[in-house]
Amino acid sequence: MSELVPGGNMPLPDTELWFRVTGPYDLSALITGDSGKVAGDGDFVFYNQPSAPGARLRADGIGLDPRRLRAGASRVTVVVSPAGPGTPLGRLPAPALTVTGAGARVLARFTPARPAQETVLLLAEIYRRGATWKLRALGQGYADGLAGIARDFGVEVAEEAPGPVSPSPFAAPAVAVPPASGTEAEFEGLVRAARTGAGVTPVTLDGRLSAAARAHVAVMAGQRRLSADGPDGLSVFQRITAGGYRYLRIDQQLVSGPRTAAEFLDYCLTDGATRRPLHDAALTDAGIARHHDSRSGDVYWTALWAAPFTADGLLRTAAEVLSLTNTERTRAGLRPLAGDTRLATAAQAYSADMAARAFYSHTSPEGLAPWDRAAAAGAAHRGIGENIACGQRDPREVVRGWMDSPGHRANILKPGFTHLGVGFAGGGPAGTYWTQLFGQT
Repeated sequence: MSELVPGGNMPLPDTELWFRVTGPYDLSALITGDSGKVAGDGDFVFYNQPSAPGARLRADGIGLDPRRLRAGASRVTVVVSPAGPGTPLGRLPAPALTVTGAGARVLARFTPARPAQETVLLLAEIYRRGATWKLRALGQGYADGLAGIARDFGVEVAEEAPGPVSPSPFAAPAVAVPPASGTEAEFEGLVRAARTGAGVTPVTLDGRLSAAARAHVAVMAGQRRLSADGPDGLSVFQRITAGGYRYLRIDQQLVSGPRTAAEFLDYCLTDGATRRPLHDAALTDAGIARHHDSRSGDVYWTALWAAPFTADGLLRTAAEVLSLTNTERTRAGLRPLAGDTRLATAAQAYSADMAARAFYSHTSPEGLAPWDRAAAAGAAHRGIGENIACGQRDPREVVRGWMDSPGHRANILKPGFTHLGVGFAGGGPAGTYWTQLFGQT
């Protein structure tokens, strides 16, 4: 058995391998060729796509069989991320990797240096050298979740994300150049035509969204990289809410390359992932900004798509989460949960608190636990449970994510729970914050 250090490598036996990390983590895998890019989105194995030829995700880890990988595959990168989306790895124990082979024989262990603000690590990779497969320990961090890694490996995602965490080599500030004349008006006209052609109601350009987009795109140009947050620690979502815009749904596209609004729209029409916000009828408001970096000649874009907040919309969002949760319980032969206004009050307040104070934990900064919040809201249930999530776009996505996580799934399918309150808030570093507060009578 080998204890690996970052950069260390070793030959592997000709057998199926298991990669396991204990603790509150999720594992993913990216299958690539010699180019370092995936051949298609099917090469990304994660909780919503748990298998590919030669790779399978299970609750206890990822199984990799190099003999059964797709033709042309020469490398598999194993990725670790917190089970709670958006949680910095620095708040958790260092993820210790164990690699086993036939007969559960331990082949290698690797514990990377404790991360700080990173939310994802490239943990290890297997790679082919001639007829032999080898294992290399990595430990390289990313600060913008799986989307950042997926983008760098060639997986198409709706939003651009930063690359590996490293000091920027560009110290000089960018020279601010105003957006091209007529960019917003041209964009609105092009989007109107595209949505009308797809049978979707046109969007309305909102000045607050465009102002947030202008601020954010200038930050990206100054850093010379695409990122959901800036060196000031503010995310694009915090810029939106700071400008007075509240939303129930949010999507963003952070892009570099297109020179004109027409070229940017062509990017939006590239495939299903990039078309998603353009064709989403629920996203009725938009903001757009373009920034030219005079140092490099690069052009950066930020497009924001949103469904504005309304009180009725918030009630519908919470009701949909409850309905989807009860669908899962019914499938499991369990009684549905009843909505509870006191639990809902506590859940809504907690989602809003996490967004406003930019934290993500079951314990508040003051040390209050879920049952403390339930009691403060007047809930007298003798049993309390809580699920939280951040970053998911809509009720269907957040419930699916909870069901794909063993601990959250256990709460949803706990037979003893009888009531549920749901909370949602937009803003903060992650963009969306969700809370389920369960009660047992």
